[in-house]
Amino acid sequence: MTPTPRPIRTIPDAFVHETTEREGAAGAAWLAELPGIVAELLDRWSCVPDGEVTHGAVGLIVPVRQRGDGVEGEAAVLKVSFPHPGNVHEPDAFAVWRGRGAVRLYERDDERFAMLLERASSVTLAESRAGAGAGTANGNRTANGNGSGSGSGNGSGTANDTGTGSRVSDALATVAGRLSRRLAVPAPPGLPRLADQAATWEAELRRDDAELAHSLPRRTVDAALATVHELARTQPDLMLHGDFHARNILRAEREPWLAVDPKGCAGDPAYDGGSLLKARVPALLDAPDLGRAVHRLLDVYAEAAELDRERVRRWSQLHAVQAAFWGRRHGFRLTRARSAHADAGTDPLVRAAEHLAQLLTD
Repeated sequence: MTPTPRPIRTIPDAFVHETTEREGAAGAAWLAELPGIVAELLDRWSCVPDGEVTHGAVGLIVPVRQRGDGVEGEAAVLKVSFPHPGNVHEPDAFAVWRGRGAVRLYERDDERFAMLLERASSVTLAESRAGAGAGTANGNRTANGNGSGSGSGNGSGTANDTGTGSRVSDALATVAGRLSRRLAVPAPPGLPRLADQAATWEAELRRDDAELAHSLPRRTVDAALATVHELARTQPDLMLHGDFHARNILRAEREPWLAVDPKGCAGDPAYDGGSLLKARVPALLDAPDLGRAVHRLLDVYAEAAELDRERVRRWSQLHAVQAAFWGRRHGFRLTRARSAHADAGTDPLVRAAEHLAQLLTD
């Protein structure tokens, strides 16, 4: 007998606030429909809620168990995301990987922007000090939706580059690099190609350089533009995560670490290395020598991912310049959350992005 699903009791207040603040009336209307959407999907996919409802930046995460014929089944999560073009190809990426380095996709409803996914723990690579897998996950909460979107300035832990902190950073880069290597499989037709964004990236860099009061030297901006011309316009047809950072890598049981929240796109795998490094920088700011810490992370990641170190450096430099300009124009969400009157000119994350961009300029 198929179980009668219990309705979700509450949607987390933080998710309601963030969604309405970001999406306005459209977000409020979607939130009003969300309990009904979840109930419909639980019924259709024969699931019952099995834990605390959580959320990522754009998706509600409902821990569930699949059941049928009165037998309790596999632990999973129901993820329902706000309908947005950036979320369209997430299930496509999971379908390509089929559990290779990422959580498995069990069911999908593209019209609802919903998926039934393998459940992983809530322990992210950013939070773990277990490094390359020597420890065990602490807790069984689930968080298959930790991504916080582009331009958000995600921190990745608090370890500095001394002693244990350096070893943790090396282990993090090793885990991420090996995972990136596994995800870089041939991409099918129909997925967005990063190469198609090259012209937009160039136009945005030139516009931001001209319009914003920034502190980046001419040679730093020129280096980013050169990367667009020389690397971005022609790229391999390999799967990318697209938002690859340590908070989108979760502890799991089937494999030590699994990726979540992919954008689902194709291009140069070294691009994902730039995403990882950009998000890692806040954790390295207390390092005695930031330049040394950054280049060490590049070395370890590139070796583990079996990528050309110079390509990873150049993509990382482009990411840093884009992040610095984003912070100047829009402000980082983390800084805005701390102060409604934050000044981009004094924002430590903007300054960190600009410093990183210069450190990575050859």
